[in-house]
Amino acid sequence: MTSSISTSASPAGVSSVLSPASTRTGVKGWISLAVLMLPVLLVAVDNTVLSFAIPAISLAFATSGATQLWIIDSYPLVLAGLLVAMGSLGDRFGRRRLLIIGAWGFAAFSIAAAFAPSAGFLVGARVGLGIFGAMLMPSTLSLIRNIFTDRDQRRLAIAVWAAGFSAGAALGPLLGGALLEHFWWGSVFLLAVPVLVLMLILTPIFVPESRDPSPGRIDILSIGLSVAAMLPVVYAIKDFAMEGPNPVAISAVVVGLTAGVVFVRRQLRRPGPMLDVRLFTVRAFTGAVLVNLLAIFSLVGFLYFVSQHLQLILGYSPLEAGVILLPGLLMTIAAGFAVVPVVKRVPPHIVVPVSLGFSAAAYAFVAFTGESAMALLFAFILLGIGVGASETVSNDLILSTVPPAKAGAASAVSETAYEVGSVFGTAVLGSILLASYQAHLSLPAGLSAGQVAEATETLGGAVNTAAQLPAANASALLESAFSAFDSGVILTSGIGAVLMVLAAGLGWWSLRPTAAR
Repeated sequence: MTSSISTSASPAGVSSVLSPASTRTGVKGWISLAVLMLPVLLVAVDNTVLSFAIPAISLAFATSGATQLWIIDSYPLVLAGLLVAMGSLGDRFGRRRLLIIGAWGFAAFSIAAAFAPSAGFLVGARVGLGIFGAMLMPSTLSLIRNIFTDRDQRRLAIAVWAAGFSAGAALGPLLGGALLEHFWWGSVFLLAVPVLVLMLILTPIFVPESRDPSPGRIDILSIGLSVAAMLPVVYAIKDFAMEGPNPVAISAVVVGLTAGVVFVRRQLRRPGPMLDVRLFTVRAFTGAVLVNLLAIFSLVGFLYFVSQHLQLILGYSPLEAGVILLPGLLMTIAAGFAVVPVVKRVPPHIVVPVSLGFSAAAYAFVAFTGESAMALLFAFILLGIGVGASETVSNDLILSTVPPAKAGAASAVSETAYEVGSVFGTAVLGSILLASYQAHLSLPAGLSAGQVAEATETLGGAVNTAAQLPAANASALLESAFSAFDSGVILTSGIGAVLMVLAAGLGWWSLRPTAAR
């Protein structure tokens, strides 16, 4: 690969994994990979299945707009805040061991989420899922890094790993839609249980244990700082979108940035840091991380509004909505595999911008053509091509900058980028969409204060309120709500297109061969 990072030019703590002693992995390694795909599928299913259950949850609990966003974001936010810490713990205590502990906890909180009696309880269960999900994801990618030492095999294994996310995203809407056709919304969380049972049986048999032979000491303060840097910033993004600039949101940004600065300074001073932040002085590494983040930002932000539009405005069932998006999700898988032979001949600084160009075209297509079912289907195919190709290349580049012993930390960085992109995709585009919806909504006369509040909070709330009104008022409310929501979709699509163009430029600049030094 033309962008391999040179050991001699890397900063302290960074070394190349391309060693002449690399050996090709046999059949058992590929069986291990198949087992490791189970938790990957699980986490991906959990992400997309919730997007399709949100309309039902919104109607069941009459959630506010902020609560609805927290139901979605609490899981990836906590997961992102703990990934680096869990990756470090896996390096120290054993990645397979952490994987098994995470599976038990994830199963317990999946059951709790399924039977949540209130929106607040559901948010709490999602926090628990985030804690144990953080144990699953760095372990899978770091184990793959240590099982596949041959570069070509590893690139293919990473493509399979990335395709696992896409396959889970594809299965989530279909399986979730089928369940929501016949059962209550909580049934979507129970999908995780049989997958976890199978994983707990097979992991001790086929997956080898691995750890860092010289791990650093556990740093509780750094763990706290990493979480303190994430939570306030995401809260501030939500608050800015809903309330505008205010002292609480500004204070939250200051707290988050301060914690982030203290975290970085602490890692630079420690002989065995939880995260070697010097990795980010390598432009190609930082560029790959940001590409990873922005690709997922585009995917999750798109899914947030498209699931609501298909179900609440166009009237499709959850299963029908999932079928409409299936071609795009399958294209994500296909693009992830197709890029493997391409990137052997075409350098990443060309492949990644072209891939992200497809994502930009997807958002632009929605912004300029509207939101019919066929338009959304085609746009999601374009988006799938961009996400699938860019994710495979960026994850390969991230892992290629570190030695096998530090695979957990590098994997955690990759996964953190994925989850931060997931959080920000919903928090930024979702909050902008909500603010635009509220700004353009016109309510008919005669609504009670409670009905006004519910209809203003979310599109689902407006649909719920319309069911309580006389036909004329219900029709007027729905027409205004649908128009307000679609105006927000056009706005967020335009913003998404611009962000993807900027991401493509970033990929071209940061992944050039000269950036490896």
